[in-house]
Amino acid sequence: MEVFRLAREKYKDVLSGKGAAIKGARWNSAGVEIIYTAANKSLAMAEVAVSLSMKTLPADFYMLTIYVPDATSVLKLNTTDLPVDWNKFPHPLSTKKIGDDFIKQGKFCLLQIPSVVTPGDYNFLINPNHPEFSLIKIIAEYPFGFDNRLFPLV
Repeated sequence: MEVFRLAREKYKDVLSGKGAAIKGARWNSAGVEIIYTAANKSLAMAEVAVSLSMKTLPADFYMLTIYVPDATSVLKLNTTDLPVDWNKFPHPLSTKKIGDDFIKQGKFCLLQIPSVVTPGDYNFLINPNHPEFSLIKIIAEYPFGFDNRLFPLV
């Protein structure tokens, strides 16, 4: 399987959950390392785009293609498995707890969760502390520019 991630140039060669651990996000609390990836390139772009504007849009993004062996352990969650506030903003504590528990329990390397940004698509969270993580590799990368029509100036 391949998953995708947009990363700034200086972080494009490293898969770690250190960036997500700085402030936390929807699926992790601050201090909890987790790697956010998407099932497809469009979703990877959309997940980043929702938090940017033309004023804050960096020009140094890279699209990463990440190889995940098919036999990698995956916990799959659907919307029916999630709390009623799972898709609210700001990110609720209920979803942070799900991601934190996923990392803490260490039973699975991947957590497949529904995307808030694109209903019907899935994100894959990677546990960088899981033994299977050593088999996950970046296999391709290329500079990625956002289409300016996504961020109109007017």
